[in-house]
Amino acid sequence: MALGHTILAALSIEPLSGYDLAKKFADKSGCYWKATQQQIYRELAKLEDEGMVISETIPQAGRPDKKLYHITDSGRENLCEWIAQPSEPTQIREDLMVKVLAGHLVPRPVILKELERRRQIHLEQLSIYKEWYQKCCENVAELSLPEQCRCLTLRRGIRYETEWVAWCEEAMQLLNE
Repeated sequence: MALGHTILAALSIEPLSGYDLAKKFADKSGCYWKATQQQIYRELAKLEDEGMVISETIPQAGRPDKKLYHITDSGRENLCEWIAQPSEPTQIREDLMVKVLAGHLVPRPVILKELERRRQIHLEQLSIYKEWYQKCCENVAELSLPEQCRCLTLRRGIRYETEWVAWCEEAMQLLNE
């Protein structure tokens, strides 16, 4: 998946400024893609050059003008074509797995401490996702299709974090025996 497609997907729901896009990507509620503000602005400029998005300048009193980006028909077509293409699972690149693989080289408490730290990180993220889900997806069957799709990505994030917590607990239990 390319950052451009992720930006187009976000803009297909509502027009956003580069700043607002960066906030969405940095927010702990974003469970499927991370990008820096610099990457987002660079990609927005590229998408605008390609005619996938257009920008509208909004004057703001006492602050710099705001640039609001809208997906174009061409951008929507490109996104729809991309959605229709098969996707492959993303390859795993996880430092913790390498640390556990070589965990026999350090005293047990070292790897157990890292497993507990990661468990806490995933528990915190899980809590954020669940809270957001309760707030935004309470009656998911009654929501609009765009809202239902957003809730589905959130449900995947919940499952992802739940599985991480369970695996960390399993690993800690095994290494504590």
